[in-house]
Parts: sequence; C-alpha cells; structure tokens
Amino acid sequence: MTPALAMQIAISFVWLGLVLGISFLEAPIKFRAPGVTVEIGVGIGRLVFRTLNAIEGVLAIAVIIVVAVQGAAMSPLALGLAIALIIVLAAGALVLRPLMDRRVRDGRTADRMPRHSMHFFYVALEVVKVALLVWIGVLGLTLA
Repeated sequence: MTPALAMQIAISFVWLGLVLGISFLEAPIKFRAPGVTVEIGVGIGRLVFRTLNAIEGVLAIAVIIVVAVQGAAMSPLALGLAIALIIVLAAGALVLRPLMDRRVRDGRTADRMPRHSMHFFYVALEVVKVALLVWIGVLGLTLA
C-alpha cells in the first residue's frame, strides 16, 4: 500500500465519522436537550455546520491531492468519486447552507413556519456525501 492510498482511506473514513457524528447525531439530538429552543438550536447548528464545512473543504483538497499523487496507480473511479464528493460538498456548503442561513437571519425558522425544502435537500446531499465517502474508502481498501 502506498502512503497516498493509505491517506485516501484514512481521510475518507475520518471525514465519514465527522459527517455521521455531526449531521446525523448531533444535529437532531440538540433540539431534544432541555431548555434548547429552536432559535438556540439553529444558532448552534449554523456555527457547527460552518465549522464542519471549513474542515470538509480542507479534507476535500487533501482527497484530491492524495488521489492525484497516486499517478499511474490512480484509480479513475477514485478520481471521479472525489470530484463528485467536491461537487456535493460545494452544493451544500456554498449554495444551500448560505440560503438556509439567510432564512434564519430573516427570522424564518421552524418554530415560526414549516421546514423548508432546502433543509431536506441538504440532508439528501449529506446522505450522498456519506455514500461517496464510504465508496472512496472501501475502494482504497480494495486497491491496497
């Protein structure tokens, strides 16, 4: 196993752990804590997801670098998956999250109105991101 392939595997699974822990564990649970209002929960979520997206941006760059560094041993599938992962990340972090932030800043939160479809699209992108991260990590393990 090359160091680049080992990094591909490690980055994929560390990133996967972050997404599962934050998007699918922390995010829904915080609203069940005593005393946490929708306004406070959304404020915490905005901060947490902004930070997560910044970390994901660094990880995305790292994934592209380690996949590309593999040279002739590079799997075209791994490169395609890494590019798809960046597209999904950009759609969520650079398009949907800012739009959802604007709704919150305008006072349009779930306690005042029903959830907007943008939230469901964001969750769908997170599910796709999880699938891509698993695929990239497992692909690396099969190439090892």
